[in-house]
Amino acid sequence: MARFDIQNSEMAAMMGGDTLADTFCDMGLMYATGRGCAVDLVAAHKWLNIAAIKGSDRAAELRADLAATMTKTDLATALRAAREWMTMH
Repeated sequence: MARFDIQNSEMAAMMGGDTLADTFCDMGLMYATGRGCAVDLVAAHKWLNIAAIKGSDRAAELRADLAATMTKTDLATALRAAREWMTMH
């Protein structure tokens, strides 16, 4: 899974605008639903958060819905992961 994350995030980082936010939103949905990978709510929240920061209103709504189902520890982990990713990219 980490390999998929790295490849997609690097490819998305090269794109711009709405396409970038949409790609991150799709990655969040992928992890939230287990489409092609194991369900990982922390990773899902991380990518939805990044998509929301990049301007996706849909991702912001999905992120809020997902956060309501997560533990405080998992939510903190997801927020930290998003912050680290944003710092690196």
